[in-house]
Amino acid sequence: MLKTERIELFGEELLLHPHRAAYWVRKRTLLLSDLHLGKAVHFRRAGIPVPAAVGNENWDKLIGLMLDFEPKRVLFLGDLFHSDLNSVWTDFEEFLARFPEVEFGLVIGNHDILDQEHYGRAGLKVYPTLLERPFLFTHKPLSEIPGEQYNLCGHIHPGVRLSGGGGTLRLPCFFFGEHQGILPAFGAFTGLYRMRPQPTDRVFVLTDTTVINVN
Repeated sequence: MLKTERIELFGEELLLHPHRAAYWVRKRTLLLSDLHLGKAVHFRRAGIPVPAAVGNENWDKLIGLMLDFEPKRVLFLGDLFHSDLNSVWTDFEEFLARFPEVEFGLVIGNHDILDQEHYGRAGLKVYPTLLERPFLFTHKPLSEIPGEQYNLCGHIHPGVRLSGGGGTLRLPCFFFGEHQGILPAFGAFTGLYRMRPQPTDRVFVLTDTTVINVN
């Protein structure tokens, strides 16, 4: 049984899912960041052994999110595809074709280097940034955020370290400040950047099945 958490930001409700995704309730929009699709294939081409199951885990969770939420729209907050074109892009196009009634959009990230024709052929709407008040969607966190807006982004791959009687764990998290929220990296084959929360920050740690409010 998967356990989600709710958070309210500027009057809008988000559902936080343990599969490293957020759902904007009013707009029926599924938000994901840093999928890094094709990364495992890219590494294997370079002679770095990566288990094939890494890619399968991403697809299983992505399809599960689509079935759970039945979103009207899916918005990827950058780093959708990790590298130059490889066979995984065909898999992604086939995934999109399974949901013809859903609108898919991409806020461009630093790894999104494919030719625009590939995004267009896949039916992706592409944005450098996207403002849908109160949210300003970007890939990288903004250093300056206009008033009355809340920046939702990715890029950092946020995580925190938790210590207890059983030792220390490093876990991915959703990280929410006063005017900025950073989504965890969706991709299974990604690292973590340790965040250092301040008292006013809100942190939701992720296990495989649960979202836990820890701050």
